[in-house]
Amino acid sequence: MRYLVSLVIASHIALGSLGFTVRAPHTPKPGSSERKQITDALRSVVEKELAKPVIFRIDALKVQTGWAFLRGAPLQKSGKKMDYRGTPYQKMIEAGTFDDWICALLNQEGKRWRVVEHVIGATDVPFVDWAERHHAPAAILK
Repeated sequence: MRYLVSLVIASHIALGSLGFTVRAPHTPKPGSSERKQITDALRSVVEKELAKPVIFRIDALKVQTGWAFLRGAPLQKSGKKMDYRGTPYQKMIEAGTFDDWICALLNQEGKRWRVVEHVIGATDVPFVDWAERHHAPAAILK
């Protein structure tokens, strides 16, 4: 046991000295290039899905090691609540099985962000297994 603890400590020291450090999750500041790139990538996907222009109210945005997780709500360009009439979500709303929010997992490929998975209107927590399924850092989903 003592050997194992020593080995773990030594490996952390060695990796740290080689520059292998894991950065803690961070939240890109409003107006930053990184935040714009992430939201633009998600906007492109969501606008195609809804066939409407969209902006996002962001409740949480965390980025770590080329992965991003966003939680919020899609809004009309005016900033008003999204009108889902004529979208794939209209029937869910009418059935009472829709919560007005969005969550998305994105991955950075080179300088571009790609939407790996997103869910609009979930009545549960759809991202509970995303870290494991996509090998993304669990810290960004908390």
